[in-house]
Amino acid sequence: MTASSGARAADMAQHPASSPPASSPPASSPASSPGAMARWLFGVAALIVVIVVVGGITRLTESGLSITQWHPVSGIVPPLGEAQWQAEFDHYRQIDQYGAVHAGMTLGQFKGIFFWEYIHRVLGRVIGLAMLGPLVWFALRRQIPRGFGWRLMALPVLVGMQGLLGWLMVASGLKPGMTEVAPGWLAAHLLAALFTLSVTLWIALDLRALARDGRAVPARLTALPLLTGAALALQLLYGALMAGLRAGHVTNQWPLMNGSLFPGPTQSGRGLGVLLFADPAIVHFIHRWWAWVVVALLLVMARRLRGAGARAQSVAVHSIFGTQIILGIATVVSGVALWLAVLHQLAGALLVVATVAGAHRLGQAAPSDGPGRLG
Repeated sequence: MTASSGARAADMAQHPASSPPASSPPASSPASSPGAMARWLFGVAALIVVIVVVGGITRLTESGLSITQWHPVSGIVPPLGEAQWQAEFDHYRQIDQYGAVHAGMTLGQFKGIFFWEYIHRVLGRVIGLAMLGPLVWFALRRQIPRGFGWRLMALPVLVGMQGLLGWLMVASGLKPGMTEVAPGWLAAHLLAALFTLSVTLWIALDLRALARDGRAVPARLTALPLLTGAALALQLLYGALMAGLRAGHVTNQWPLMNGSLFPGPTQSGRGLGVLLFADPAIVHFIHRWWAWVVVALLLVMARRLRGAGARAQSVAVHSIFGTQIILGIATVVSGVALWLAVLHQLAGALLVVATVAGAHRLGQAAPSDGPGRLG
C-alpha cells in the first residue's frame, strides 16, 4: 500500500461515506433555491396583509355586498360601459341591503362602494396566482428543498379555502331579510386569512434559515408561543365579531362603557352562546378586556426573546402591541372613525406577523427532538 492510499483509507475511516441518519435536518441540495423561495413567500405574506386592510375598508364602507355574483374568471373584468354599470347597480338594488342602508344612492355612489369590493376580489385572485404560479415553477425545476414539498402544497389549498369562505360570507348577506353579512362568516373569513398569513410566514422563515445554513432544522412551535397565539386568535375573533356586529358603536367611552365597567347585555333572556358571540355590548366588553391577557402573554414572550438575544423581535412585539392598544382605544373614542379603524386592523395583522416571527425565533433555539415541531 502506498503512502497516499494509506492516507485516503485513514480519512475514509474517520469520515465514512454514508447517508445521514434519519433524524438529520432537511438539507438544501445544490439545485434547491430556499433563499428565492423565502423571498417569494415574504412577498405573498405582504399581499395578504394588504388584502386584510382592504377587507377592513370594504366592511367599514358597507361595500361587501355591492357585487352580488361570483364569477371567478370573468369577474376580473369590471363593468366597461354605462349599460354594464347599470346592470350591476340593478342587481344590487334587488337585495335587502340597498333599501336598508343605501336607499336612493346614485350610480356614481354605487361605483364608490363597488370599487372596494372589486379591489378586494382582484387582490384575492392575485394572491392565488402569486402563490400557485411560482410554486409550480419551483416544482418543475426541482428546486423545492427536501421536506418542504407537502408544506408548500398546503398554501394554495389555504388560499382556495379563503376564497370559498369569502363567497360564503357574501352569500350570507344576500339572503332575504339580511342587510349585512353574517358576523360568524366574517370572523371565519378574517381568521382564515390571518392563519394563512401565519403559515406562509413560518415556512418563509424556515426557508430563509435553510438558505443561511444548508442544514438548518425547522423551528419548533413551543408552549409559550402556542399559548400566546391561541390567546391572540381569540382576540382577533372578537375583533371580527366587533366589526360584524358594529359593536364599536355601543359606546365611545373608555375604560367605562356608557358609565359602567360592565354594560350588561343589550337584550335580556338570551342564551349564553348568543350573549358571548352575538350580543354587541358583551362582545365589545370581552374584546377590550381580553386584550390585556394577550398583552401580558406578549410581554412574557418579548422578555423571552430578549433573553434569547433576539432584541429586534422583542422590540417589534412591544412596539406593535402598544400601537394596537392605542389605536383600539382611539377607534372607540372617535366613534369608529374610518381611518382609525383601518389602522387598527392593519396593526392587528402586523401584530400577527411580529408574533409569528418571535415564535419562530424562539422555536429555533428549542431542542430539535420531541413533539411540537411545526413542519
